[in-house]
Amino acid sequence: MSTVNVSRRRFLRHSVIAGISVYLAPLHSKAFAALFENQLLTLPAWDPASKHLRFRIDGKAKAMGKKVFARDIRAADMPHWPATQSHAFILRVTQADRRFEGLDLSLLEDGLQPDRLVTADDLTRDGLAFPPFYGDDMLLPTGKTPAYLGQAVAILIYHDFARFAVAKNKLKFQDQVIRYGEETGPLERDPWGTFRYVRVGGETSQDDDLFSSMKDLPIFPAAVKKHLPVWPIGREGGKLDEKGMYYAEQISQELASPPDDWLVLTRDYTTQSVDTAALEADNSNGWYDVEKQTLHLVIASQSPQEVMESLPQMLAKSSLAVTQVILHPCYTVGYGSKDHYNFPYYGAIASLYGEGKPVRLANDRYEQFQSGLKRHPYAMHYTIGVDKKTGKLQSFKGDMVVNGGGRSNFTPSVVMVGVTAAQSIYYFPKSDLQAVGIASRALDAGSARGYGTLQTMAATEMMIDEIAAELKMDPITLRLRNVLKSGMKNTQGAIAAGAIRADEVLEKAAKHPLWLNRTQMKRDYEAAHPGKRHGVGFACVQKDFGTGSDTSFARVEISEQGKITLHHSAAELGTGASSSQAVLCAQWLGHPADETHLSVTDWSTLPVVSSGDPYTMSQVDQDRLAENPLWSPSYCSPSSASNSAYFFSHATLEAARQVFMQGIWPAALALWRKGIGGGQAAPFVVRREDARWVEGGLTADGMQVLPIELLAKTAWQMGLTTGAVVHVFNRWQWAEADFAIDDQEIRLPIDALAVRRQDQYQVIPRRKAYYPPVQRNNAAVTYYSAMGTLVELAVDTATGQVELLNHHSILECGNQIVPELVSGQIQGGLAMGIGHALHEYLPLYEEGPGNGTWNFNRYHLPLAKDVALWKQSSEVLPPLSETDPAKGMAEVVMIPVVAGIVNAIAAAIGHRFRDLPVRAENILEVLQ
Repeated sequence: MSTVNVSRRRFLRHSVIAGISVYLAPLHSKAFAALFENQLLTLPAWDPASKHLRFRIDGKAKAMGKKVFARDIRAADMPHWPATQSHAFILRVTQADRRFEGLDLSLLEDGLQPDRLVTADDLTRDGLAFPPFYGDDMLLPTGKTPAYLGQAVAILIYHDFARFAVAKNKLKFQDQVIRYGEETGPLERDPWGTFRYVRVGGETSQDDDLFSSMKDLPIFPAAVKKHLPVWPIGREGGKLDEKGMYYAEQISQELASPPDDWLVLTRDYTTQSVDTAALEADNSNGWYDVEKQTLHLVIASQSPQEVMESLPQMLAKSSLAVTQVILHPCYTVGYGSKDHYNFPYYGAIASLYGEGKPVRLANDRYEQFQSGLKRHPYAMHYTIGVDKKTGKLQSFKGDMVVNGGGRSNFTPSVVMVGVTAAQSIYYFPKSDLQAVGIASRALDAGSARGYGTLQTMAATEMMIDEIAAELKMDPITLRLRNVLKSGMKNTQGAIAAGAIRADEVLEKAAKHPLWLNRTQMKRDYEAAHPGKRHGVGFACVQKDFGTGSDTSFARVEISEQGKITLHHSAAELGTGASSSQAVLCAQWLGHPADETHLSVTDWSTLPVVSSGDPYTMSQVDQDRLAENPLWSPSYCSPSSASNSAYFFSHATLEAARQVFMQGIWPAALALWRKGIGGGQAAPFVVRREDARWVEGGLTADGMQVLPIELLAKTAWQMGLTTGAVVHVFNRWQWAEADFAIDDQEIRLPIDALAVRRQDQYQVIPRRKAYYPPVQRNNAAVTYYSAMGTLVELAVDTATGQVELLNHHSILECGNQIVPELVSGQIQGGLAMGIGHALHEYLPLYEEGPGNGTWNFNRYHLPLAKDVALWKQSSEVLPPLSETDPAKGMAEVVMIPVVAGIVNAIAAAIGHRFRDLPVRAENILEVLQ
């Protein structure tokens, strides 16, 4: 296509969605010759002797300020766009209890009126609306009460920066710009989602459950009345949901009238709304080429596939003439804040009304606080029963109310994940856990790092410490008596994947000097620091990773010269996925990928199709649809849910494995067997499982080391496999399929495959698919990583200030792909957890960020001085063997420090806080 084919070769790929051609061209791709020649991304700095990556692929570009992020891109950077850049900003309501009656732009003097004002009337006239996921009223129509504070009402577009900057500054903090009418009160709506998991186990965890969601089903409300769930009536021997409620009622009755040898504690906990504080604020830059009916859009997104699919569907219903969409996803940061967020659609709208000029829409930090996705605040009512003699936990009842804000977003999923995580690292024979995600006038809450589990597990860890104090038992000893071990069932009745090693984390923590010496350290510190109180606290959690519908594509290729190229559907959001996925290629091909492309959406070489909802489809429908050899329950996952290290890596490894098995290994055998009498291989027994990559190339069973360049050239000459594309699907276990490869039927843990031979890709249709049964959805989670954190702190009794003196963390995450990236995740996660526990707070409603006045001058992110920068330490448990998979760990690392801090404060001053954050004023109230 001439409008975009600006490179020496054609690199854009496309598909057709809703009748609109969709092209994807990452900014670091060769689709932009000028940018590519700047070498934004470096080749892997790989030490073959140590098999160690010296620095991340995107590291130099980011450190040197290169244009890697969408926020840095201007029209002049895009070779085929007009060079003149227009700018836009959004006006938002600051009240949500009265009708919106339009705008008053009289503050804008002559010459400062926008060149184009976009309102709901424009969208209605032109048939433009949010994709269904995001709900109604992309721009609020006049006469309606806002659904939430900060709801968008208009987009103002300026064709020169000076007028834009002055006008935006004049309207900032001016509430009179929005005209309000009759007071209606906030909107009242039904919950976004409600979940309940009941389990009554047998005599031991290994015995059959009397009832569980895995064995039977989760329980859903029978109705919703007055915006609250109404549960089925409990009935012994009734329908499954009635049976589940019968057991739930029994649990409640037992906790209300417990046996004499039980201790029963009931406590309430709350966590706050938190800004996700991504350092790249939400932004986009787009150009609507009216003549060619093409919309070009630069976006920052963790889920470019979602934008690729939903944006054309939105535009297809419009009267505006758009026949092509060209998306340019960039590297980004966000930890959930840019996963299924609505900003790209506002950027598209601004571009469509840009009058043929490129329009940049970029939040400043005030706007980001007013509109960016927030962490869900939780209110939790927990009751736990424990046997006083044995210290064994008996029963857990939890009721949680989750504030989802003004739009649903991922609230139903966050509610489900949070409630299923509440057990933390413990085994409970009986449990009844329920949560409701309410709609409110607060800002949208989305998939913030921790995804509900930070809130529920931190509360559990605080309560376990309090139970230990009541029983006069060492807190780690109590944890060890109740820790969930390998083969035990979680509160959904599912057995967790592989070895559960939280007990090893606990044992290490119990022997650490911070814990062993905490009593003497307290005496010594307080003697040396009058007016300060010293405390050491601990918490340990295990966080699930994955979603129950994890999918991805990967394509691994080797050139005739031995250069390795990786294409992957994953997006880079700062975790280092681009580097770790490149490194994984070395396991099968001896060297990291020389060239890595992420956020790829063109998978035309493997045309997988998807239909239905993987979470709600029936088994009959799945079996019927799976007869199509290219169907999958889900197409492609965003970068989220700590899914890179395990789920995305699985696709990369399986693609590289096929290149090795079908290409490199046969080429190696041909070379070793070359010559009279079977060559050098004949005297030895050469087995594929003995193949090893060593410095210089491949060997096996004493064979000559063959360099990758020779192996690749031989594979090409022999017409062997030199590239493979795979699609994978996981519903708490991997889908498998039978494939006929070289006259052999092989079952592989993938559900679709294509291979390249003689420079042509050929789809290998699966013979039969083995998808995890839909009943596996009831497991809710099976994959876990564990981390424990010891915290040493001091409390100033005069000011209430908390000073972190030291903290040590112990992580279990399988085999580390790039240890330095794991270390970075630990350090960053700890800082986020410290902020959540002590500093970060946003009022939910009118005094909060929805009023447009919040920035980092009012919102305290932890600084270096707040995180014990020079004293903190961490360790990672060694894997059980070199075959352990890498586990997702980017979320678990921020959670235990939260409860660890609160428990340490209790050790310091003798008071247990149950509401977060614990700020200086809260401590002073207790001390005075």
